Formats: sequence, C-alpha cells, structure tokens
Amino acid sequence: MNMTESSSLDMVRRLVGFDTTSRGSNLTLIGFVRDYLDHYGVASELVFDETGDKANLYATVGPAGVGGIMLSGHTDVVPVDGQDWHSDPFTVFAKDDRFYGRGTADMKSFIAVVLALLPNIARRPLRVPVHLAFSYDEEMGCRGARRLVAAIGQRPDRPRLCVVGEPTMMQPVTGHKGKRSFRCQVHGFECHSALTHLGVNAIEAAAEMVAHLKAMARRKRELGPFDPDYAPPYTTIQTGVIHGGTALNIVPKGCSFDFEFRLLPGDDPEAGIAELRAFAEEWLLPDMRAVRPEATIAFEELSAFPGLDTPDDAEITRLIAALTGANGTGKVAFGTEGGLFQQAGIATIVCGPGSIEQAHRPNEFVDLDQIAQCEKFIRRLLDWAAT
Repeated sequence: MNMTESSSLDMVRRLVGFDTTSRGSNLTLIGFVRDYLDHYGVASELVFDETGDKANLYATVGPAGVGGIMLSGHTDVVPVDGQDWHSDPFTVFAKDDRFYGRGTADMKSFIAVVLALLPNIARRPLRVPVHLAFSYDEEMGCRGARRLVAAIGQRPDRPRLCVVGEPTMMQPVTGHKGKRSFRCQVHGFECHSALTHLGVNAIEAAAEMVAHLKAMARRKRELGPFDPDYAPPYTTIQTGVIHGGTALNIVPKGCSFDFEFRLLPGDDPEAGIAELRAFAEEWLLPDMRAVRPEATIAFEELSAFPGLDTPDDAEITRLIAALTGANGTGKVAFGTEGGLFQQAGIATIVCGPGSIEQAHRPNEFVDLDQIAQCEKFIRRLLDWAAT
C-alpha cells in the first residue's frame, strides 16, 4: 500500500466519523473540509441553507475562467435508526478488504479520494480548472444542490463538465430516473362508527387514491414507455407512508399518505399527479362533499429532481469512459444531483466507487479495491486536466 492509498483510507475514516445524517447539520464535516483546503492554499465558498445549519462547499483549483471539470458529491447520509448494525456505523470497521460504516458507499469514499489527492491537484500546473462541489441534503430530494447550482451560475469560473461520484462500481452512468414525491392530506368528518352515513371516512378516500396509484403503476409496467437500459425499464409509482385514524369505532377524520414517481427521462413529469388530482376531484370529492361540504383533498410536493440523460457520444461520456477503461456505459434507477447540473448546462456523468446495493442498508460497506480504482481514475483525470 503506497502513501496516497493510505491517505485515502485515512480520509474515509475521517469523513465517516462525522454524523451527517440529513436530519442534522453537516457543518462539522464542511468545516473540516474548508480547513483542509485552506491548508493547501485552496479557497472555498460556502452556500448555506435558509437556517444556516447546513452548507454546500464549492472550491476551484487551477486557472481562472470558464470551463474545467467539477467533482461532485453529497455529504449527508441516511439514518441508521432501527437498523441491525454489527459495529458503530460512524466508526469505520475494516474486515475482509472492506470498510464498513454509514456513507462508505453512499458516498463519502469518493469525496475522501478527491480530498486525499488534493495535494497533487494543488501543486500541479493545470490546463483547465478542477472544481469541487460538496452538497447537503441530497438524500432529502437534492435540496442543497439547487442552491449550489444557483451560486455556481453567478460565478465567472462556471464548470463545463461534471462527474458525480455516486456508487456505480466505477462504471460510467449516463442516465438515471427523475423523481417527484408528494404528500396527500385527506380531511373528512369524524363520527361514531355506528353512524357511518353521517361521516366522511378519510382513510377510505385515501385508500381509493392509493389503489388508483397502484393501477397507474401496473399500466406503466405493462404499457410503458420503456427503456431496456434501466432496471426496471419503466417509470415506477409507489406509496411509501400512510397515517390515519384514531380508533376503530370512530369514522376517521384525517388521513395522509406519501407517494412517489420515479420517471424515465422524457416521461411526462406532470401527467401522473394530474391524473390523480382529476380522480380525486371528479370521483371522490363529490361524494365526500355530499355528506360534509367542508371535506377536502390536498396535495403537497415534497421533493423533485430531474432525470439525467447524457448522450453516449458526448464529450464527458467519451472522456470518462477513456479514463476508467470502461467498454460501455449504463443507466440506473436511483437519482442523483446530476440531472440538476445537466439542467444548468453542465455536461454530467455519474461514476464512483462502491455499489448502490449497499446504500441505505445496515452494515453498509465499500470494497477497498473500489477505492483503489477510484484513485486511479482521479489520477488519470488530473493528468488530463494538466495536459
């Protein structure tokens, strides 16, 4: 093991040690990164959320001016609550050539490799700038990246290309699905369950909408549109959370449920929610309001991010395929911040160490060989930026 590899592994340990679960602040990690960059003479800009408790970090190494390549990663991780961890999730546990810990795969190992190789970046005369973009709240619907994109758009050194280091087993990914998630709040009227004709059952109205969503999901599965490069190869729709009711002998006044669409690029992002709204307004509300005029059904969007669809012949695709030595590209069902960067005019691809199958699970791990492959990739990228 050479010194750089040791530095990368040490940096993975440091970053995993920061509990940056999305419900909390990421400022301890961001502060560490900012001080680390300062040590090597690299200035950074922090882009805070509205509370000041979370921040994106953006930095540029190399010549000033428009262009260059951005290396992007999110600093937040998902909760460990209720999961069966065999070790402390915020202390890296090494076993069988793997690092175990929350964020080892999703996605602190990529950020760690980039930071470990920063001394190489900072002391080399680069032909084009290398930008670092580390965000907050990706796991909450790419919230931080929206502010980051807005800030980058105001800078004179806006990047031209981007690599998002989500776990892809170091294979170039040119496409991912977009996502829209919603909460539906049903307000009915409560009464004694022996007098159901006087009440409006919010759970039953919600259940009819959930069933309608399931029918929509079956239609997508059977009729498409399809893209065989994705698994599954169609837009998916699912309900993930539902709350309602007080007791069995009370007609429930309220019920809420959360649902999502994971959309193939090009599939109409408005069509699904428009269909469900129409079903609620045309079929459910008339019956509900015939009993109680004040009954309502309301929808709130929780999160949204666009899909990524980068052509196989794009410059960024050809570059990353060459640097990784990959024979082809892939597409993934999970989402990233890449679609937002592409929307902002930055050609983007996803490529990073580890497997998405480990993400969000107890005993999350990354193979050390994946970290080594990522190091080789970043070194080659730096060679490209310097020549």
